[in-house]
Amino acid sequence: MAAVDGNWDVVVRTPLGDQKAVLAVRSSGNSFTGSLSGALGSVEIPEGTVNGDTLGWVMSITTPMSMTLECGATITDDVLTGSVGAGMLGSFPLSGTRKP
Repeated sequence: MAAVDGNWDVVVRTPLGDQKAVLAVRSSGNSFTGSLSGALGSVEIPEGTVNGDTLGWVMSITTPMSMTLECGATITDDVLTGSVGAGMLGSFPLSGTRKP
């Protein structure tokens, strides 16, 4: 089991304002499953990747508009940092901390 497992309070800084959510990560070898749940709803993450302390995943959202997001984050101790790529809209910073 990787040190990436757990629930994370995360914030994505977008042009629509800060989007707060909880990222749930359950790893198995070089992959993980989980979800991202916040004010705009919940999205399942069926196939994420784990490479040491680095996560990668793709998720499809429908709110506030339909799009596919490409996400990546690195975990150091109980801190998560990364980005969310939203295609032509650019990339937005992602940060978070492990929930107790």
